[in-house]
Amino acid sequence: MKSPILAGLMMTVFLFLPALLLAPATAAVYPGKTDEPPAPQETAATRADAEVTVRVRDGEQVVVTTLADYLPGVVGGEMPAAFEPAALSAQAVAERTYIYYYLRSGPKAAHPDADVCTDPGCCSAWLSPEEARQRWGDHYEAYSDRISRAVADTDGQIILYDGAPILAVFHSSSAGATAASGQVWAADLPYLRSVSSPETGDTVPNYYSVTTLAPADFRAIFLARYPQADLSGETAEWIGGVAYDETGRVERLTVGGVTLSGVEMRALFSLRSACFTVTAEGESVTFRVTGYGHGVGMSQYGANELARQGKSWQEILQWYYTGVTVGPAA
Repeated sequence: MKSPILAGLMMTVFLFLPALLLAPATAAVYPGKTDEPPAPQETAATRADAEVTVRVRDGEQVVVTTLADYLPGVVGGEMPAAFEPAALSAQAVAERTYIYYYLRSGPKAAHPDADVCTDPGCCSAWLSPEEARQRWGDHYEAYSDRISRAVADTDGQIILYDGAPILAVFHSSSAGATAASGQVWAADLPYLRSVSSPETGDTVPNYYSVTTLAPADFRAIFLARYPQADLSGETAEWIGGVAYDETGRVERLTVGGVTLSGVEMRALFSLRSACFTVTAEGESVTFRVTGYGHGVGMSQYGANELARQGKSWQEILQWYYTGVTVGPAA
């Protein structure tokens, strides 16, 4: 039986190729760390997507394909196709850079035989043409063209820090500011700093969310992970010492005498982000959450808002990734 991604990639050649051939190559090259992009330069030395082979873990199979065939499905799987062209282009470059990062550093331990995978919890989601047609309906042709142009217009362009491709992580939406990588993960990377992000509840669906648990359910989940916690008293006494960082995310809190990070609390209760408030009362424990995702790197809804404000895809990338340049992959 053929892998879904293999069958989808075969269809992609026929469905996306006309748009790719018609799309003009307009990607600008950043030779240095400047605020203003220079005039477009010749990109003959750029390594085109069609020349780059990628091993993709898709379920139980590893599919060998090219960036040109793979990227449209990844951009379509990770960002709403109705977003502004500049936001889609920024997403295409971030995805391409993410792949280059692992092509150079080596694959993750989860899939040592493949460069990337189609598990969004590990790498990036991938949308086949069939799935895209079902999702987009009557907008399929228009959305496919938008995504194909985003990939083609940025062909070979990646995000660089000190000449090397960055770990171009991204998330759905932030609560006014992104998080530095060190606030979420162990590594504090110089290009993954906290920056302001312009999305709001008016521009992001489900920007605010609420998760409510019965005290018995909260106790069972928490004690399964932290059996040393003391949750024997009144519900209102379980949670305290909540501290927030400068981005509005929970830095740490204490539950039943156990201190943990907001990131750990988010993972334990499957919250949409670590930007939350929590109240514990007699009948419930309630989390009120803002934004969605880990909060590091490019905010997708923030990128779309910047695009609406007239920012180019290069400016969007340099907004969210500190001190980077954008240029051809070598």
